[in-house]
Amino acid sequence: MRIRKKKWAEPELSVCDFFVKDPAAFAGKWKTAFKKEQPLVLEIGCGKGGFAGQFALQHPDINIIALDIKIDMLGVGRRTIVKLFEEAGKSADEVDNLLLVNYNVEQLDRIILPEDRIERLYINFCNPWPRPKHNKRRLTYYKKLEMYKSFLQPDAEIRFKTDDDELFEESLLYFEQSGYAITYLTRDLHASGFDDNIVTEHERMFTEEGKKIKFLIAVQKPSAAEKE
Repeated sequence: MRIRKKKWAEPELSVCDFFVKDPAAFAGKWKTAFKKEQPLVLEIGCGKGGFAGQFALQHPDINIIALDIKIDMLGVGRRTIVKLFEEAGKSADEVDNLLLVNYNVEQLDRIILPEDRIERLYINFCNPWPRPKHNKRRLTYYKKLEMYKSFLQPDAEIRFKTDDDELFEESLLYFEQSGYAITYLTRDLHASGFDDNIVTEHERMFTEEGKKIKFLIAVQKPSAAEKE
């Protein structure tokens, strides 16, 4: 998603208590980056922060890392999260189970390690990269799914949502290719009856345009050794 340069983004993030200035410093010890040690989940491509902010409010007993490559997007995300907390009667000082991180997903396994014990990964409305030569940039591309295994718990879920039909169908192949089992799948999330869903800004916009939201939950298939 394109976003215009926000001159205020970096200055505001520099004084934000829930923005991580040096992600590499927490590699293998992300639980210590939060005020309370709790189960840890990760959202990649967090965009404007609507999902992460709502998640943090709804799940105070879970810590969430919200990661994006674009610093300007994270600046918008900070404002979104503060607004969500204020609307819930809380202050920015009470954002204690959410951290914003500026980093390139291509190198994610450098800062998120097996010791971090990620229990769930969220991928919400990522760039579909429709041109074949760009497919490898997709967050669901099979090589990235392989990389995620390096830090996901064996029973961890990947939850993936998109409005893009082609991306969804090709992602099903990526998950199979990478040794994941699909435990839940719907091509019309809002008509599915699935109730553990946080509606994002993009999701609302696409739904209003008449687009159906595709959604799946995937887990790693057990290895041959684990089956014995």
